[in-house]
Amino acid sequence: MKNTEVTKFLDEQNHPFRKEIEELRNYLLSANPDLTENIKWNGPNYCVGNADRITMKIQPPTKQVQLIFHRGVSKQAQPEDKLIANKSKRLVWKGNDRAIITFKTLEDIENGKSELIEIVTEWINATPLHQA
Repeated sequence: MKNTEVTKFLDEQNHPFRKEIEELRNYLLSANPDLTENIKWNGPNYCVGNADRITMKIQPPTKQVQLIFHRGVSKQAQPEDKLIANKSKRLVWKGNDRAIITFKTLEDIENGKSELIEIVTEWINATPLHQA
């Protein structure tokens, strides 16, 4: 379920990619019933319990948005291999425990929906709650 504080925050942003951001919010929240939404790092953030797992980078306001898949703010030992085995060409790995997907059009977001939901599911399953 969408967080009203996040909606209010986004309303105040006047972001040029707002429609696309809303579509991503819908996809993320439908991907896993345990995901909750808040604001962190000046953008929508998605958690399981209180553990940050996916952050939407919407600043600076441009005609794109990035989803950053991570294990929270605390530095942790790098896993030997990438956290998920997903071979998506959308994922740009910044370490074995951090990856980014960039969307530049609504069509790109819509066409990537099922792949995104699969990646979110794998990410949440690979990052247990105790890794905050």
